[in-house]
Amino acid sequence: MNSAQLKKMHSEPPCSNPNCFFCTMREPDPSQRRAKLEQCFKEMPLRDDEEHVLVLSGLWNISMTRPDDPEFPSLGIFECMAKLIHRGITDQNWLLRGQNIYIPYYAAHIIGSYTMDNPKFAEKAVHSGVIPPLMELLRGKMSWVEQRVAVRALGHLASHENTFEAVGVHEVEVISCGMEIASTCLEVVYEEFVGIKARKRPKYHCDLLTRGHGGLQLQLKKAEEWASQLQCWSLHLLNCFACKERSLNLICNKEFLNNLCGMWGGLLNLTSPAGIGLLKTLSSYKTGRENVVKSRRVLDSLCNVSRSSDDWQNLAIDCLLLLLKDPQTRYQVIEAAALSLADLAELTGLGEAITQALLQDYCKIKYAFLKLKSKEAEKALEELWDLKVEKIKRDKLMSEQEVEERRLLIGEMKKQGNQKFWSGKIESACDIYSNALELCPLNMGRERIVLYSNRAQCHLLLKNPAAAISDTTRALCLSGTASPHSKSFWRRSQAYDMKGLGKESLMDCLTFINTRMKSEHTKRARIPYYAARMINKQMNATWIFANAKSKLCMKKDRTVHELESKGKYQLQEMMMMRLMDAKDKGLPGKPIY
Repeated sequence: MNSAQLKKMHSEPPCSNPNCFFCTMREPDPSQRRAKLEQCFKEMPLRDDEEHVLVLSGLWNISMTRPDDPEFPSLGIFECMAKLIHRGITDQNWLLRGQNIYIPYYAAHIIGSYTMDNPKFAEKAVHSGVIPPLMELLRGKMSWVEQRVAVRALGHLASHENTFEAVGVHEVEVISCGMEIASTCLEVVYEEFVGIKARKRPKYHCDLLTRGHGGLQLQLKKAEEWASQLQCWSLHLLNCFACKERSLNLICNKEFLNNLCGMWGGLLNLTSPAGIGLLKTLSSYKTGRENVVKSRRVLDSLCNVSRSSDDWQNLAIDCLLLLLKDPQTRYQVIEAAALSLADLAELTGLGEAITQALLQDYCKIKYAFLKLKSKEAEKALEELWDLKVEKIKRDKLMSEQEVEERRLLIGEMKKQGNQKFWSGKIESACDIYSNALELCPLNMGRERIVLYSNRAQCHLLLKNPAAAISDTTRALCLSGTASPHSKSFWRRSQAYDMKGLGKESLMDCLTFINTRMKSEHTKRARIPYYAARMINKQMNATWIFANAKSKLCMKKDRTVHELESKGKYQLQEMMMMRLMDAKDKGLPGKPIY
């Protein structure tokens, strides 16, 4: 402590509170300090003190910056936090007094921070009785803000082997709450905070989101982040049970599985596997696989993510491979995903595994022992067989002279295709590129990349986005991650946009810009206007609250319509009563127009 700090301490008036936490923290004698802190944690839930919020705010900061420091956990902080949450839930008068409404949030956050990565602290927390009050917050006894830190803390406790069963005691309720929160939290946050006028938002929510600093813009930014975290942490909690093959029948609810496809996590939670991560866990078990393949929406979503620039592309591919390797689900997946997976056959790393999984028993299909319902899937497998088996055989028989002749011929065909393209004969250009690809040896990777990408551009102009996605994916698999073909990212982004798949389009467009800016030839290049427009469009389409806003508007329109209908009915009823009354009195009834 320097001389200025000492001078400031001596200039401050002495504290009159014998149990002051901040005075205790300044106690120079370590043994006395520990004894006073322990006493402080015991008495805090029993006392009414305006400094409680300041104390918890300080403890929150310490738990975030020094989560492995054993001092406070060893002195009873968990029991103190559990009792404070319990008091906030059961004593409404106390909760609404002063700034006490902030206390349950900070208390649950402190529990979660200390138990995040430390199994010993997690055991101590469970023995101190933190789970019952956290469960109360999980049930929604306060608001989504407290629910967020409760699901975070319970997820950390469930992730440790020694404390999982303590959470597992409430298994059915935890799973039900977790699924409900994951499915509805974005709507709740929008309806209760983002979608209402700023002056009507709960003040303590605004303060917690911004820490008292920042205006409306920061509130909205943090609300998006917290809503995304609430959803992702709910999925993490469910995943803790799914990893142990617990409650799979509950989690594999058809409606929830369909909802999982849209639980992206957004750009704010790049470390979270989101819904795809939970789907992969479910696909690791027989019960999960049987339920996942029943949903065509889930399979289509996995196919789209597997052929995109999404951070979870590999997770989606892993899911599909797990489903392919199970004899009970294999052919359902082939019917739905063969076209998409065949495009990934030359993907670095996973290409061989995909090829082997798809062609495992192709001979049964080839020689008509087995018939697939989908002719498109059969054709995709046939083309994959030709690419990975027959074409390799043909290329091996080719002399160096033949290869060089092919190279020259393909160069000429590419020029012809380009000429047809620029003269507006798109279909002819597409046919020429296709013929060139048929002749192109597999080792002519660069030529194949350009041909696939050029043909994809033709498909875009011919309004065939599915074929464009297929060709651009093949081009990108060939180009690899070290030097990806940036034009193919942009063309696939356009194709996904045509199909109304905003997330996939956005990720490809962002990757296109990133690769373009990193390129040696375009280091000083600006973001193209057309790409900036696409990003703006897809950011709006994939806004975390886009669906919530749409649902709320529909709900309001429905309510207005019902009120109008009810009002119209009441008016008609009132006029009929007047007519009847006039008739009874012998008065002339005038027609109503």
